[in-house]
Amino acid sequence: MTALTVLVIVLLLLVPAPEPAAPQAAGGRPFVWQQDERWEALEASFLRARAAGCESLAPRVDAMLRDGRRLLATAASRRLEPESAVFDEIERATFELGPMVGACPGTIPEYIALITRTRSVVKQQSRRWDMGHPATRDRLYRLLYGGRAAVEEAMLQAPPGTVPALIRCEDEPSFTPSAEILGVRIHSGDILVSRGGAPTSALIARGNDYPGNFSHVALLHVDGRSGAASVVESHIERGAAVATLPEYLRDVKLRVMVLRLRADLPQLAADPALPHQAATAATHEAWGRHIPYDFSMDFSDHDKLFCSEVASAAFERFGITLWMGLSHISSPGLASWLAGFGVTHFETQEPSDLEYDPQLVVVAEWREPKTLLADHVDNAAVDAMLEGAERGDTLDYAWFLLPPARLAKLYSSALNAFGLVGPVPEGLSAAGALRTRRFIQTHALIRDRVLRLAQEFERSHGYVPPYWELAKLARRARSEIRSGGGL
Repeated sequence: MTALTVLVIVLLLLVPAPEPAAPQAAGGRPFVWQQDERWEALEASFLRARAAGCESLAPRVDAMLRDGRRLLATAASRRLEPESAVFDEIERATFELGPMVGACPGTIPEYIALITRTRSVVKQQSRRWDMGHPATRDRLYRLLYGGRAAVEEAMLQAPPGTVPALIRCEDEPSFTPSAEILGVRIHSGDILVSRGGAPTSALIARGNDYPGNFSHVALLHVDGRSGAASVVESHIERGAAVATLPEYLRDVKLRVMVLRLRADLPQLAADPALPHQAATAATHEAWGRHIPYDFSMDFSDHDKLFCSEVASAAFERFGITLWMGLSHISSPGLASWLAGFGVTHFETQEPSDLEYDPQLVVVAEWREPKTLLADHVDNAAVDAMLEGAERGDTLDYAWFLLPPARLAKLYSSALNAFGLVGPVPEGLSAAGALRTRRFIQTHALIRDRVLRLAQEFERSHGYVPPYWELAKLARRARSEIRSGGGL
């Protein structure tokens, strides 16, 4: 190879990557709580409850639990619209009870039962609601996500080993083959929604109009003869694949939720085996052809599949449309970041939003109490970064990193041609890989500082910082790192 040839190759590798086209963000609006004073009042309530002691609080806690159950009985007894004042009262009761439960961990099981019942009642009411209406989305989010957040704040204050990881919810009937996972009977066609431990998992969970808790979707298949259970899922690194349950669980899972189609859906009433047929077809397709990961997040084109699309495509062919309320990414800064990773569709199917689909019931949920704080810190770091994105922060990279990234991409493409996985995922550009690297590095800097600040907070205050305090710490960490030239 002549020196001139080498020079030409180097110059080609140095050609700047084209900037992603200006994204057309979805036409929604990001949900904002705007209740900082309320959160501070709840924290003050928690401190008063701790000072009072559980014995003196017991009568009040019992009365508030009874009041919550009464409100839910009222909500379940008649048809309600999303704007109903009863739901406002349920939300008030949920949040006001939380600080006292946090101060008295022995009451957490009853509180969890109340929140679980709340989700069941609200989802049943939502079967008649317009899932595309903002009032519907807001109500579901406030009560379902808000209830989970309130429970987790209480869990974080409990001594280690006092809160079970498993929460059993609704045992929806199913007539498909079954297996057991972590103590729960699951059925072929169930959907497993989980949260991974990577920084990009936190971005997927938080990066839409309704920031959530989940980042990954997998479809369960149970062989009718052998009883062997497996999952069909799509990974950024290798696209659609089939994994055994042990392999699925070996990947870091900070939380897992099992969703199941309602048995009374017309399609299932006509054919109870439909979920198993959908899971079987998805499994055969994943084994039968290479299906790359869909970075564009286009759920209507199934030549490529992102993780949510694995489930939606499987049921679509059997007449069931999941995500009755589509996810929206409306923040310009977030949309710009995602466009840099290859996303082109900002009205899509996000894992967290599947919980709100009224066609599905929640069968069970696992949270690992030991890793719950890490989960919250990851979220707070991402939330602070996304606030920065709205102010103009970019995921830039040094120009001299582009040539080696392009060589790594060429090497990865050669491996992909033989069905192997390379350092740059198939479908992700070299520039996209560098932006991903930048995101991960920035997140790590903020996360590590927030963890240290959270430990200092706990030492000085005597309790684990709640999420609104973590959000403040994350903003502080981001500001300090930026001012010190770390970003």
